Amino acid sequence: MNKLFTLCCVACFMSSSLKLIAQESTEFQDEISTDYKKRSPIYDYSEMQLNDTDTIADFDTQNNKLKLTGIIYQSDGVTPAKDVMLYIEQADSNGEYQIKTKNDKRYLEHRAWVKTNEKGEYTLYTFVPGSAIVPITMPRRKGPKQIFPIVKEPGKKESNLEAFMFDDDPLITKSCRKRLKRKGIDCILKLEKQGDMFVVNKDIVLN
Repeated sequence: MNKLFTLCCVACFMSSSLKLIAQESTEFQDEISTDYKKRSPIYDYSEMQLNDTDTIADFDTQNNKLKLTGIIYQSDGVTPAKDVMLYIEQADSNGEYQIKTKNDKRYLEHRAWVKTNEKGEYTLYTFVPGSAIVPITMPRRKGPKQIFPIVKEPGKKESNLEAFMFDDDPLITKSCRKRLKRKGIDCILKLEKQGDMFVVNKDIVLN
């Protein structure tokens, strides 16, 4: 009788566990588009488990190395947001977007992913990109140096942030700065040289 009772308990436990796993799997699938080619590149990371630090391709060979670090906060601007994914992509140092292909999907070579730790912290080792040609312009002209970030909170859809730009970039006009300030957009990075690399702290407040 005791053995039968034990077996029933084990069976109930296994059934509950399997249901929970199935539910979590379904919820996870709901968050990510099943169309690999069309979904956001933030989901295309190769590591089984992301951490709070990542290094972009070709970092070691760059002259303008950049350490981008900060804290991601919840919408109150005070509470650190843990387990938030932050993805960046950018042009190379010459302003060229190096396109690669994997499994028939095109992507930018210079990209990286992090997931914030319990303190909401993240660190990205990258480099200052070059000025890229602005598409659909005649005559052709170059735009400001930019890093394009995407952020995703647990259980929520990913969202694009305003492109990070650089305070010392002469291509950022006074009118551009005024527009950003008027709209309350804080996306201009002020670099500080430390040793052989630039360092900047960029905190992010989630909507």
